Amino acid sequence: MTQSIDISASVDTFLQELAAIQQVGPKRVAILGSRHVPITHQYLIETLSYALALTGNHILTSGAIGTNLAVIRGAMRADMKSLTVILPQSLERQPAESRASLEQVLHLVEHPENDHLSLAEASHLCNLEIISKCQQLICFVFHDSVTLLEACKHAEDQHKLVTLFYFD
Repeated sequence: MTQSIDISASVDTFLQELAAIQQVGPKRVAILGSRHVPITHQYLIETLSYALALTGNHILTSGAIGTNLAVIRGAMRADMKSLTVILPQSLERQPAESRASLEQVLHLVEHPENDHLSLAEASHLCNLEIISKCQQLICFVFHDSVTLLEACKHAEDQHKLVTLFYFD
């Protein structure tokens, strides 16, 4: 049995990914990750976000505690205009620990129409939206972070540049 491989599609995909890696200048970088992050890792994520925003990149994230809150703190410290936060649900449904920071975000997108969904369902939709708006995804996960790993797979399928950092 012979198997047909579409060489032109493979070459196109490779060229798109190569162009994304070689792009000089600002990018739209999504940073997502687990809520359960040790404080030392949060400082590293905040520093990464700060550096990316300071060098002209536009940062996209969601509004949870842990990774996303560290991203928000770093990007806002560098340049408040460089940050877009897309919430899976309304601001009122976000954890109290992150609400004060979220209220300071200039580009905040809420999805109150998802308030009736479980957080996992709403987060899945939110991640898809964030990925659709970025050129690169950086994700901080555990090996059992199902929703986040699905988002990374989706980003790869969309030919986005994906960088995964595992906590475990």
